[in-house]
Amino acid sequence: MTVDRLLPDQDARDLIELTREIADKELARRVDEHERAETYPEGLFATLGAAGLLGLPYPEEYGGGGQPYEVYLQVIEELAARWAAVAVATSVHTLACHPVHAFGTDAQRERWLPDMLAGRLVGGYSLSEPQAGSDAAALTCRADRTGDGYRITGNKAWITHGGKADFYALFARTGEGNRGISCFLAPGHADGLTFGRPEEKMGLHAVPTTSAHWDGVVIDADRLLGQEGQGLQIAFSALDSGRLGIAACATGLAQAALDEAVAYAKERTTFGRRIIDHQGLGFLLADMAAGVDTARAAYLDAARRRDAGMPYGRQASVAKLVATDTAMKVTTDAVQVLGGYGYTREFRVERYMREAKIMQIFEGTNQIQRMVISRHLAK
Repeated sequence: MTVDRLLPDQDARDLIELTREIADKELARRVDEHERAETYPEGLFATLGAAGLLGLPYPEEYGGGGQPYEVYLQVIEELAARWAAVAVATSVHTLACHPVHAFGTDAQRERWLPDMLAGRLVGGYSLSEPQAGSDAAALTCRADRTGDGYRITGNKAWITHGGKADFYALFARTGEGNRGISCFLAPGHADGLTFGRPEEKMGLHAVPTTSAHWDGVVIDADRLLGQEGQGLQIAFSALDSGRLGIAACATGLAQAALDEAVAYAKERTTFGRRIIDHQGLGFLLADMAAGVDTARAAYLDAARRRDAGMPYGRQASVAKLVATDTAMKVTTDAVQVLGGYGYTREFRVERYMREAKIMQIFEGTNQIQRMVISRHLAK
């Protein structure tokens, strides 16, 4: 089913149509092969970048698309409905560009943003560590001043695009306490930088998630973004937007599962009737559709607040929580609709269910989202 979207103007409608064409041609036709073989789609992100899909919410003066977040997120949703791993990596790339755009100097923006937004440089986000996931302030990777730069030493974990990205938004300790963390635009390849074996994940197989070991890697001083000690502020400012990206990914994944379940229910017959015409199953599909629509409305509300310059942190957490919990339920229900076939790899819904689980975990677990929401309520 093609989602009937409420978009702000004709340019946005044209962009969604372009996205659908590219997604059908470049993603939908390749996803099964790469996810089953767990192989990286070489060249695909360059294709997305050349089409202008990797810099949509950033200013046109740096090569971005100049699109509001409500449009960008609907592009992400369209990508996720064809290939969740690619949509997640696209969202992460957008997240990794944020520190340069929001906290970089004019010289840093002019030097790096055009290649980043055009997809000539694809980015990753490197905040988590083996002992520091939800508790970002607990990180121990260090960046020590040298004569003309910084020496990076330590381990990072759970890096989407790890080992494949051209740069990382890297957070490392330059001092003590919460104000002792800084943000760097770190190179993707350098002497002393090595990556662990890709994690053996339940889903999102085509894009690697790895650890990284920084063994005294020296980087230039101009790769510091913002001021020393500003790292947590930078990280948290980017994560609100990143949570909206994951909400859009989860909504697209749920929409794909719903579409597949509906199509199957229209074709499969029992007791002389299509199974969609049995009230018990029809009501299940109705609940799935209501959940998807609610998830979409939640992330669009947060996005429109962001576009209007209003506070949106609580709404971003609500959107991430609602959309990812919905994706988990809808994909599980889609497997149920297909019965025994849903439990086989012949149909995509079993993969959708595996992919949905991680969306309740990354960009802040859903327990963290509940904590954020409750703190806003307590103010």
